[in-house]
Amino acid sequence: MGATLKDVAREARVSMASASRAINGTGAVTDEIRARIVEAASRLHYVPNSGAQSLMTRRTRMIGVLLHSFQGEFFSELIRGIDAAARTRGLHLLVSTAHDAAEETSEALRAMVGRVDGMLVMLPHVDGRFLQDTLRGSMPVVLMSTADAEHVHMSVHVDNYGGARALVKHLVASGRQTIAHIAGPAENMDAQERLRGYRDELAAALPRSPELILQGDFTEESGYKAGQEILTRGVRPDAVFAANDMMAIGCMSALLDAGLQLPRDMALAGFDDIPTARFVRPTLTTVRIKIADLGSRALDQLATAIENPGEQSSRVETVSAELVIRASCGAHT
Repeated sequence: MGATLKDVAREARVSMASASRAINGTGAVTDEIRARIVEAASRLHYVPNSGAQSLMTRRTRMIGVLLHSFQGEFFSELIRGIDAAARTRGLHLLVSTAHDAAEETSEALRAMVGRVDGMLVMLPHVDGRFLQDTLRGSMPVVLMSTADAEHVHMSVHVDNYGGARALVKHLVASGRQTIAHIAGPAENMDAQERLRGYRDELAAALPRSPELILQGDFTEESGYKAGQEILTRGVRPDAVFAANDMMAIGCMSALLDAGLQLPRDMALAGFDDIPTARFVRPTLTTVRIKIADLGSRALDQLATAIENPGEQSSRVETVSAELVIRASCGAHT
């Protein structure tokens, strides 16, 4: 049997209460006593009981992460950022998915109550009101790229609108006159803002150019189908802006399969700057968001709220978007 907290207290010549405060970080002890307790714990190879610690501190050291999907490089980068930030704070992740059904989402959220100290949520159909009705304010929540019109919860989102406008502006500046847009899911806030940016910049820069909008769902398959549809239209665009890189890569495959040369016959651009964007040929012009940074900033915001419950307030952080020009649009700067 391993050493107990009682053994550590006896070895360090302190009370059980002092040993507990030093080990769990739940109260003040002098530096001298803390050092003595830590040295005794190390000498005895004492391993704290996480269950007992949770009972004493009312903290699980677990963070819930609820996402729409695990598929694709975007989500792997997002989780990488969350995990890196969690590790620096000694926190662990409980990760799950929920799809479009409200009841399934409610069950997933409630299943985490009592198991985690707070939650990070990225679900397009979940807003602040839904969370309030489901969780009743039982724990801190940070929304990632998710709508919260009432600003009830903390949130981190991307400057999708500004990034989309910058991309369309660049395409126009490089001589493109007819720009199509492959939109993401209609209920997704990122997709909505990228579509709004496309429309507003197109209206400002090319007021006589018609909108050409094709529907996608953020997958390569939907991008491929949109590319096929573009080729059958009477008016063929000379540029395509896909609402994410996955759809842009799918569209690229369709255009190349049909014998087009990019960017000579058509310029192509995406959004996100997933790692693959720099390895496809031609390399993909896109809007870079630091996906891992989005995750780490959300985790840091949540951890701060957990550690300082009395100071918790609704706070919105915006992650900037940066135009990255590569070969697929036919221009270098």
